[in-house]
Formats: sequence, structure tokens, C-alpha cells
Amino acid sequence: MKLGYYMKYKNAHIECKWYPLCPMKYYYESGKLDEKWILNYCKGDWLKCVRYEMEETGQYHPDNMLPDGTIEKKL
Repeated sequence: MKLGYYMKYKNAHIECKWYPLCPMKYYYESGKLDEKWILNYCKGDWLKCVRYEMEETGQYHPDNMLPDGTIEKKL
């Protein structure tokens, strides 16, 4: 079994530690962001979230950057 698979399984259904402070939470609760982003990243496989990785390494990222790294100008 690969480590990545194990980590994904182990962390399934655990909310990202940054979620309470993340702009994605605000955008979702405001109706500006589709639930799929929250389910697939924030409350899903948050280890694949670009925002999570950047936060962990102290890198700047704009509030309107989606978990896959794309910038959504409408947010």
C-alpha cells in the first residue's frame, strides 16, 4: 500500500485544520462557492489542497485561490 493512499484513507472525514479560518468556508457559507469544493478538499482529501500546502509552508496565496490552485476572479 502506498503512503499517499494510506494518508488519504487515514484522513478521510477529518476536517482540514485550516478550514475554520479559510476563505473557502466563508465563500461556501455565503453561497458563493459550490459545496463540491468543501466536500472534495476541506472535508475530504485536504492533503491534495494547494491552499493547505501553501499555508503549511508559509507561502502567500490570495483569498480567491481555489483548493486546486486556480484563481476565481468572481470571489
